[in-house]
Amino acid sequence: MTKMKAIIWTQYGPPEVLQLQSVDTPQPKDQEILIRVVTSNVFTGDCEMRRFKIHPSMWVPVRLFMGLMKPRIKIMGQELSGIVVATGKEVTHFNTGDAIMACTGARFGSYAEYICLPESYAITLKPENLSFEAAATLPVGGLHALHFLRKSKLAKNEKILIFGAGGCIGTYAVQIARNLGAEVTVVDSADKLDMLRSIGARHVIDYAKEDFSKNGILYDVIFDVAGKSPYARSLNSLKRTGRYLLANIGLSVMLRGWWTSKRTTRKVLFSAPAMSASNLKHLATLLAEGKLKSVIDKHYRLDEVVEAHKYIDTGKKQGHVVLNVGSTGAE
Repeated sequence: MTKMKAIIWTQYGPPEVLQLQSVDTPQPKDQEILIRVVTSNVFTGDCEMRRFKIHPSMWVPVRLFMGLMKPRIKIMGQELSGIVVATGKEVTHFNTGDAIMACTGARFGSYAEYICLPESYAITLKPENLSFEAAATLPVGGLHALHFLRKSKLAKNEKILIFGAGGCIGTYAVQIARNLGAEVTVVDSADKLDMLRSIGARHVIDYAKEDFSKNGILYDVIFDVAGKSPYARSLNSLKRTGRYLLANIGLSVMLRGWWTSKRTTRKVLFSAPAMSASNLKHLATLLAEGKLKSVIDKHYRLDEVVEAHKYIDTGKKQGHVVLNVGSTGAE
């Protein structure tokens, strides 16, 4: 059995719980492909899971899935770009040598030199003019942003406010909304506002200096990426037929949102995105055509993952933080 390097996660806690180790290289099953990871992406959700900072109402079900006392899944990471190096005997959509981008979903595992994924997962070929780094940033942030904006039925000339716009989901949401012809307002920390202007935000709000819910402006859509917008005041900042998109919430807010949607003309929308290959291919095409831009803040090697997590924990991340895992050369 050949060996590979991987970041192993054996307990919940600070970044130092992540350790570089040598483990067995996985072998593809009949309907799986073996991918040599070139680039992985580290996002805020990884750090929240690592220290297990999630909404209290979701603590028990998530802990049961992830591992009650310690992580059941040993390798983190949910998105990657890489090269197919082997295929199972029943694989029909991919060939050895294909450059791909993928979302690992609940399997995790992209903080490693190799990973096996079913070909039915959200995997698509990487456009030739797209870098591996840019491709690795798209599967989680891009698919979440696309899902919620489609769900909101955002239309041309509508006003959308994106709360917590400076991260993985938000930077793609700003650009997708702009491409739809919407008027985009963003809320985030002051150090991220210039970047957000550069990718299409028309109006920017420093959350430390201004409360968007008190400026008298009404929006067609409010998209809370961070899960920190004030619920009641956000509803009051929507037009009568406005839509409130919630990407990061607990059970209590879900129930509150269901009641709001049932009893008023405003709609509160939340659901897990469809992590589909067709949607990922659509986004990859937009990125390759220059209609979307991957905002990459910092680059780290696989053995620098602790430093990457420490940086994200500061809250200063703008867009994406990537892990350069392996080479793009022939196997």
